[in-house]
Amino acid sequence: MDNTTQTNAAEPAQKKEKSKPANLVIPPKKPKLSKSERRELQERQRAAKATGTSDVPPAKAEPPPSSKGDKKEKSSSSANASDSKKGRSKSHEESKREDAADEPSGSGATTEDKMVSLFSHLPRPKIPTEVHGHLSSLSTASLHPAIPTLGNLYSTHALLGGNARCRAMLQTFALLLRSYSPPPTSRDYRHDVDHTLLKPAFQYWTTCRPHSVSMGNAFSFLKLAVANLERDLEWDAARQILLESMEAYVTERIEYAGKAISRHAGTKIQDAGDVILVFGRSEVVNRLLLDAALVEKKVFRVIVVDARPLLEGRDTLQILTRAGISCTYIFLNALSYLMMKEVTKVFLGASALMSNGSVLSRVGTACVALLAQSNHIPVLVCCETYKICSRVQLESITGNELGDADEVACTDCERVGPSNRCSDDKERKQEVLDDWRNQPNLKLLNLIYDLTPSDFVTGVVTEVGILPPTSVAVLLREMSPQESNESAFKGID
Repeated sequence: MDNTTQTNAAEPAQKKEKSKPANLVIPPKKPKLSKSERRELQERQRAAKATGTSDVPPAKAEPPPSSKGDKKEKSSSSANASDSKKGRSKSHEESKREDAADEPSGSGATTEDKMVSLFSHLPRPKIPTEVHGHLSSLSTASLHPAIPTLGNLYSTHALLGGNARCRAMLQTFALLLRSYSPPPTSRDYRHDVDHTLLKPAFQYWTTCRPHSVSMGNAFSFLKLAVANLERDLEWDAARQILLESMEAYVTERIEYAGKAISRHAGTKIQDAGDVILVFGRSEVVNRLLLDAALVEKKVFRVIVVDARPLLEGRDTLQILTRAGISCTYIFLNALSYLMMKEVTKVFLGASALMSNGSVLSRVGTACVALLAQSNHIPVLVCCETYKICSRVQLESITGNELGDADEVACTDCERVGPSNRCSDDKERKQEVLDDWRNQPNLKLLNLIYDLTPSDFVTGVVTEVGILPPTSVAVLLREMSPQESNESAFKGID
């Protein structure tokens, strides 16, 4: 029995020895690193990445010391870790000081510190030097000289108004198409026109100033016209089709639409005795007032309400007074004293018309409409249908545009150029807010647009007719191009 048990016990031991392959090399177990040693290893790896070297010396594996030595090592490693943290924080503080030293003296806080946090998601307005820097970063050989010229007009507010900006954009595109020829190696000139001519120009103008809804709709129309061209068509014939399409767009959607709006809105003006209130400057509103006074010979008085910093109402005042129309010029803060006593109708312009009936227009428009609605005065918004947007917006915070805060700081109402931008003349008198950037508790906000709810609007005057604001979505659906939806499903059975 004893022999059998010994042989049975020896058999599994032999089996275990035979199961191990002869060439198997078992690596030694990695020593367990303490928390401080792991931190040191990570710091060495970060330093190696920063210097561009990938070789990191491995951590030294030391035999486990006694308990007393372990305590000493822990204390020394924690001291090293704290020293490394202090070194990192010191280097971070030094870099901050260097950045602050690089900033020009007298600038005070940075631009980010002077941004109102509620509107920090909006793109910051670009100054002309930044626009020129962006132009130098692009390949100037591929840009026509008309592109930066128009971009400069956009960024300096020398060109204001949705119609004027859209018209200038289409005229510049027409100039680019006349001077453009697709490369001989091109397989599809439609792709080349879209990606090498239209998109770079539109993107550059958007960097100068965010595009308006009218510009976006006109650009979408032009891209659709390019995509609908036949591929086998010669370039000269295709170019002529595009030029005629753009000319027809300006004529029908802007010029003829303005005449139709003037005719529809003119029926709401009495032959004599009306006191009409307008705000800022609107091309279509000025047109209907001139037609009512000069063509239809109606007698009325106009109250022009204006607001800083753009002071566009001065242009309206100059146009109407030259035509012999009796006008009164006031600022927005004095509106409540005249609204209840004299005004009989309010005509407002629009930069965009949302699908829920809200009106996006120059900042201050919502105040005028609110005050008129509270005094039971009809508010008519004059807007072309090409400014209708499918977007729904409920407030002026999500989608808006920021202007230059220095224009608000210019408290002198003497206008310099198209906008109320203060000149850099040394003889200019000292302003109260010249050092506003050095004031730690002062932030300036210059919003370009505000949103007027549909509840404050009595009717929307378009080339189709006078509609309630609730019918804007129906008008948008009726005017949407059905051909584009059908063409997307062509060839599918």
